[in-house]
Amino acid sequence: MGNRELKMTRTLKASIDLVWKVWTEPEYIVQWWGPKNHSTTIHSMDFREGGVWKLTLHNHSNGKDYPNRSVFKEIIPLKKIVFEHYNPHFIATILFEAKENETEITWSSLFDTEEMLETVINVFNAKEGQKQNFERLEKYLEQLKKQK
Repeated sequence: MGNRELKMTRTLKASIDLVWKVWTEPEYIVQWWGPKNHSTTIHSMDFREGGVWKLTLHNHSNGKDYPNRSVFKEIIPLKKIVFEHYNPHFIATILFEAKENETEITWSSLFDTEEMLETVINVFNAKEGQKQNFERLEKYLEQLKKQK
């Protein structure tokens, strides 16, 4: 794959059932999706193979909106989500693995070229953005567990 892949792994202190739920249901994912200083509007999320996911990321630091469109390519419940993202184009693969009362997630994005990966890292700060996305997910899971 060369240097076309952005990949991170995290172990979350939550059951795989809960982690899967907050990744796959729009009312949950909208609460944490995106880097810090962003909010998300989900226009549609047809969570099935071939289903389209349309959202807009709102950057509260610069006032810009970033429309996103993806198509779900593969879904294996409690194991794997693959979606194709457009503009910039990449294939995202999210792997879920139960580890007793925790869940390990490996999240990778494979870009068409090394140059495209470098561009999204340099222009959109993608590495830091993915890290912040994980941090927001962890905080949201903590909040949900406290509510129970």
